[in-house]
Amino acid sequence: MSQFLKSFLKNESGATAIEYGLIAAGISVVIVAAVGLIGGRVQTTFNNIAAALAP
Repeated sequence: MSQFLKSFLKNESGATAIEYGLIAAGISVVIVAAVGLIGGRVQTTFNNIAAALAP
């Protein structure tokens, strides 16, 4: 039992998974913010192109 507890406390794979999850969450927040800032400009550009192509 003592050996099991020692190996359990030394195991860091769970901490690594949490770190990767936090990194992924941070990247997704940046992507959402970038899309929010640029989204209006892209929509305006596509609307202008559509208006220019319309008869």
